[in-house]
Amino acid sequence: MTRQHFLWEEKNGIARIRLARPERKNPLTFESYAELRDTFRALPYRDDLHAVVLLPNGGNFCSGGDVHDIIGPLVGMDMKGLLAFTRMTGDLVKAMLHCGKPVIAAVDGVAVGAGAIIAMASDLRLATPAAKCAFLFTRVGLAGCDMGACAMLPRIIGQGRAAELLYTGRTMSAEEGHAWGFWNRLVDPDALEAEALALAERIVSGPTFAQGMTKTMLNQEWSMSLDQAIEAEAQAQAICMQTRDFERAYRAFVAKEKPVFEGN
Repeated sequence: MTRQHFLWEEKNGIARIRLARPERKNPLTFESYAELRDTFRALPYRDDLHAVVLLPNGGNFCSGGDVHDIIGPLVGMDMKGLLAFTRMTGDLVKAMLHCGKPVIAAVDGVAVGAGAIIAMASDLRLATPAAKCAFLFTRVGLAGCDMGACAMLPRIIGQGRAAELLYTGRTMSAEEGHAWGFWNRLVDPDALEAEALALAERIVSGPTFAQGMTKTMLNQEWSMSLDQAIEAEAQAQAICMQTRDFERAYRAFVAKEKPVFEGN
């Protein structure tokens, strides 16, 4: 299935997304931002999909906002129009966080600007040694605080490292990103898609309702005290204990079999 602004494929409960402008290193436009946002907003209602994999196209992940289709028009907008745009881009990140499905970014080549943000907002990130990631907003005269970067990036790689990347806009090498915990692991380019899909398949083979609960807790507990987090997890786990998958796991253990989860 092809969306208007990106390639979309779904198979075995996993959705695959590739931005569809490889000749330009897959930049985003006003329209592709909105279409991605709306796609992720719809995912909580897709009971047949349980994970999303974001893939490169033509050797690159995403080169950020298109200079001609986005940056140029923004220069001529008034404050109301600018705020509508920046809120829309932030809404894409919110939609990714609240889609209820684990999101895996598989990055090759450039992932800069909004491309770096999309990788950052994913739950898991794989990359090739050729991956180049840059939060380059200060290099175009903007603040580093774009689409949640000042909130999320320090939690992933630490305050000092995030501050350096956001102040300078420099490229984070694949080796740095792996050492700092931004990339879960580095894989060869020829194996990137297979590794990402294998990871998604492992997640999808688990208790998908509980996986969605895990994602919810990972995101919501950022703003909780420790006492609040422990109580929220107690409630979440009690809910999961009412699922058939919990019972299936118990009965499989007793029978010395591998559990087969069904997501309910």
